[in-house]
Amino acid sequence: MAVEEEGLRVFQSVKIKIGEAKNLPTYPGPNKMRDCYCTVNLDQEEVFRTKIVEKSLCPFYGEDFYCEIPRSFRHLSFYIFDRDVFRRDSIIGKVAIQKEDLQKYHNRDTWFQLQHVDADSEVQGKVHLEMRLSEVITDTGVICHKLATRVLECQGLPIVNGQCDPYATVTLAGPYRSEAKKTKVKKKTNNPHFDEVFYFEVTRPCSYSKKSHFDFEEEDVDKLEIRVDLWNASNLKFGDEFLGELRIPLKVLRQSSSYEAWYFLQPRDNGSKSLKPGDLGSLRLNVVYTEDHVFSSDYYSPLRDLLLKSADVEPVSASAAHILGEVCREKHEAAIPLVRLFLHYGKIVPFISAIANAEVKRTQDPNTIFRGNSLTSKCIDETMKLAGMHYLQVTLKPIIEEICQVHKPCEIDPVKLKDGENLENNMENLRQYVDRIFNVITKSGVSCPTVMCDIFFSLRESAAKRFQGDLDVRYTAVSSFIFLRFFAPAILSPNLFQLTPHHTDPQTSRTLTLISKTIQTLGSLSKSKSASFKESYMATFYDFFNEQKYADAVKNFLDLISSSGRRDHKSIEQPILLKEGFMIKRAQGRKRFGMKNFKKRWFRLTNHEFTYQKSKGDQPLYSIPIENILAVEKLEEESFKMKNMFQVIQPERALYIQANNCVEAKDWIDILTKVSQCNKKRLTVYHPSAYLNGHWLCCKATCDTTPGCTPCTGGLPANIQLDIDGDRETERIYSLFNLYMNKLEKMQEACGSKSVYDGPEQEEYSTFIIDDPQETYKTLKQIIAGVGALEQEHAQYKRDKFKKTKYGSQEHPIGDKSFQSYIRQQSEISAHSI
Repeated sequence: MAVEEEGLRVFQSVKIKIGEAKNLPTYPGPNKMRDCYCTVNLDQEEVFRTKIVEKSLCPFYGEDFYCEIPRSFRHLSFYIFDRDVFRRDSIIGKVAIQKEDLQKYHNRDTWFQLQHVDADSEVQGKVHLEMRLSEVITDTGVICHKLATRVLECQGLPIVNGQCDPYATVTLAGPYRSEAKKTKVKKKTNNPHFDEVFYFEVTRPCSYSKKSHFDFEEEDVDKLEIRVDLWNASNLKFGDEFLGELRIPLKVLRQSSSYEAWYFLQPRDNGSKSLKPGDLGSLRLNVVYTEDHVFSSDYYSPLRDLLLKSADVEPVSASAAHILGEVCREKHEAAIPLVRLFLHYGKIVPFISAIANAEVKRTQDPNTIFRGNSLTSKCIDETMKLAGMHYLQVTLKPIIEEICQVHKPCEIDPVKLKDGENLENNMENLRQYVDRIFNVITKSGVSCPTVMCDIFFSLRESAAKRFQGDLDVRYTAVSSFIFLRFFAPAILSPNLFQLTPHHTDPQTSRTLTLISKTIQTLGSLSKSKSASFKESYMATFYDFFNEQKYADAVKNFLDLISSSGRRDHKSIEQPILLKEGFMIKRAQGRKRFGMKNFKKRWFRLTNHEFTYQKSKGDQPLYSIPIENILAVEKLEEESFKMKNMFQVIQPERALYIQANNCVEAKDWIDILTKVSQCNKKRLTVYHPSAYLNGHWLCCKATCDTTPGCTPCTGGLPANIQLDIDGDRETERIYSLFNLYMNKLEKMQEACGSKSVYDGPEQEEYSTFIIDDPQETYKTLKQIIAGVGALEQEHAQYKRDKFKKTKYGSQEHPIGDKSFQSYIRQQSEISAHSI
């Protein structure tokens, strides 16, 4: 979901590794240990929660989180909570990183000191305020100045304890005065419209002849300020909750008698001294925040067309896509956007076939085929991860979930056995798990995605042609990917492949490590498998397996997934679980407001149906076949005064659902839209608000069957399965080329040198693969021209935005530090250009 700007879409995403916390304060009790978890928050909205690590003051989480950010935000925050024996959660401390500071910590492990959390420091939201200063002449001929302060509205206030009933206090404050007034309370909304005006007398009456228009004494204006405090009206005995404040000195009215702007709310300035740093411990994080600014598709045509014809370039090392892999510091940097772009346009198989064939030709030893971290191996890894995620889930998820829940002892290292454990029993437990996983893998060939099978067929053919004397190379070329780089990593780290929601506990992690090692070896078809284990206990365990039996099963599996003309498997397709979790639904057909109409239910989506039940594992209370989902759209907040709601529109009615946060709402909308895209009866228009009390809230139509009043947002994408944005991927590739422009220019120099120099290869250019200097030079020239043109467009857009954007507008309220930084940068650029 992109933030739309004029002529541009802005995509925000964040990838986070939550490492560990250390030196947390001890629990005030005899045990002293804590049961802690960590949350990720956009401002104060929780979007992710780790598992609980029990009985530790230095909890290790080792969890990864990625999300597309669907809205603007000011802080990326991390909270450490402690859960006590009564299952109550208390905050230990937090790390809050301002949006404009995220680049400082980009993609590097950083220890952050935990800070104290109190109500006065937790603020979000913005206020629209207007002030006007006027003169009032009394009957006696003297003049005084009156200030009118108008509180128009607020947006994005926090919801406290499940509610938000806000009001504002407006105070004219100075050294010797404090005059406060209060708005009405607005019930059940965090976007209140107040539109109330308050009048204050600013200066004492004085002679009109002694004072000119608005020329009041300087000490009066410098010492006075308007303070607006936002509060949440509470029924609790502890009083109303503070939501934030803003302070505006009256000197802003020196240049003009009126002033109007949006402001970000700020923490309360209560003058309290901060507690000493480090007394709450610290948290290790790795944060990667990206912001893609994407133009309309025609801007990318030259660079995109150059990339997409890479498979047809001879030699392929002279193609734009291969050159990107050469100049990037890490091959995966290039592989991720390239694979997504080629998948989107249906050209991934010929591209990977071309670069794989070129790599095979350069390989001298069949035992090392595809063993390095080349562009080919990284592109195949990324393709398998994208196209094979559902394949992994339907194949491995049931057995992985069982291993995580049952906790059978499987340790086979005699040194690590726990008291009471039996080595033979543990070996039998492990062998049973390995057998079951090996069997589900080798019997899953018919479910392997077609795009993966087509790539494996190409690898098999290239390897067999290159090493005609090695009969096993056609198998090892494929097994090195499907076992070594696909199934084994998924077993080892199931949370990274969406097979488990969190990092597994130490005992389960050890079991999965042993299984992964064994499966990897069983699938490798190496000549001496026992010798491939560094640990003697693994070699002993492997001796229990009948090598020939397992080798035959592996070869049959590899033959099936790498053969051409595979049979259609749709007729035997099993339902694949796509997403599940608790959400709140509104009872269908209800006409009145009321929280009793909203109930918490466990939702479950497969590629066949969308269901909900009371709890996980119960029988479904309601089922919507995928073919009955006509549209999935956001629901305007005004319908039920509830955030993060969306609607699943069916032929007879709409099901209204509230997700737990904005990220989860977007995920559900995206995947429901994706899985229902092929429906021929999909709607083109919908109602963005609910049908309540006899009419649609959006268009006021009274008939519940009236066609929608707003165009649907979910059009048919070019790639239905993966929902890839080709323009966004081209923008990312442009950014990489721009980042490594010095390497592109150095590669150009290398091409010129190679074309005229016949001696040994020059050392300074040896890092580049250049098979055809002239063809490579030609491609480089086109790349540099295309990148330069896009760079000019970005620069022009920034200049235009700088001219049009007003600080203090609704989009950029006063207090927006990231925009202040942007203004400062653009001013420096403008001054430099002059």
